[in-house]
Amino acid sequence: MNQNLTTDRETFVTHLECSITGERYEADQLHGLSRAGRPLLVRYDLDAVRSAVSRDTIEARPTDLWRWRELLPVRYTANIVSLGEIETPLVPLTKSGGPNVLVKDEGRLPTGSFKARGLVMAVAMAKELGVTKIAMPTNGNAGAALAAYATRCGIETIVFCPDDTPEINVREIAMQGARVWRVNGLIDDCGAIVGKGAAEGRWFDFSTLKEPYRIEGKKTMGLELAAQFGWKLPDAIFYPTGGGTGLIGMWKAFDELEKLGWIGSKRPKMFAVQASGCAPIVRAFEAGEEHAERWEDASTVAAGIRVPKAVGDFLILRAVRESGGQALAVGDPAILKAVDAAAKQDGLLLCPEGGATLAAYHQALNTGLVDEDDKVVLFNCATGLKYPMPEAPQALDRTRPIDFDAL
Repeated sequence: MNQNLTTDRETFVTHLECSITGERYEADQLHGLSRAGRPLLVRYDLDAVRSAVSRDTIEARPTDLWRWRELLPVRYTANIVSLGEIETPLVPLTKSGGPNVLVKDEGRLPTGSFKARGLVMAVAMAKELGVTKIAMPTNGNAGAALAAYATRCGIETIVFCPDDTPEINVREIAMQGARVWRVNGLIDDCGAIVGKGAAEGRWFDFSTLKEPYRIEGKKTMGLELAAQFGWKLPDAIFYPTGGGTGLIGMWKAFDELEKLGWIGSKRPKMFAVQASGCAPIVRAFEAGEEHAERWEDASTVAAGIRVPKAVGDFLILRAVRESGGQALAVGDPAILKAVDAAAKQDGLLLCPEGGATLAAYHQALNTGLVDEDDKVVLFNCATGLKYPMPEAPQALDRTRPIDFDAL
């Protein structure tokens, strides 16, 4: 953990704000959604941040998630919970992508996915605000991250996942100390169970965007990109979008960095990437709508973006439109082809959701939404090691003559 932190330093949080009405809420109190039923956004005294810390100070710190301490909500460092959240690398994908395509490889984070960013922040704040029991719906990786961090600081956790969630994810959640239940439905069906239990006072609801702090963890992806690109930003970002917390968080990060004077006004085109078997954001974008209707009979190999209805839909759509980007859907065959290409041509094992961003990039390139000269970042949101791979059945009998030419 960053050694530049003091043990009792306060953050620069001023208040929380409803994302749709602007209504203010007190900091240092436990909140779920706003009274309007929408996500709350954390606001900071950015003038005070600018006086307290500079870009040079940030650059001199160890490159972990907590180097951004002044722009994060945890008030007392004693409440930080950590499993070693590194700054994730930008890996060139020159053969399967192109000369200017980089992958931000989030699979290097604790529990093997970018869910660690959001959950480390949300759990630290839950600890700070006195939460003792948490429940959450998950398609897999978020549940694993929650289980790990909550167990580390002694918070009881119950996780509900669709019954076709990858087996490795379910076992990982259980192994790291949560009680995990398979549900005969999709993630929003799991969320309904969590919501009912929360309404009865059984636990605190940790569903995506139903507490304010996961966004703050996820926004570190945008903060890191700015630093990694020399305080400029790439031309385009392709982000696998289910609940969309990371896309919303990055857009917030860019706004805060500009207000600090650390970056200019140029923004990347934000591409919200969904699977064609579950594409509510794409449908709403193309129809010019502000909110996305639930996607019925959702189905895709990329389970992490199989979210039929996102509570932050309007925030995703707002960021995409303001950036001049688009919401794009790609089919499962294209996703699997992209995963195969990245592995066989560039040696990088993408998860299916990461493969979706590579497929969407080629789609955008072919339709003129981006150019080959554009500096592009794709997000690989989890290690490909968690997902099924094709069989490799060839065997060799060492006791028989070996045809070395055939090898």
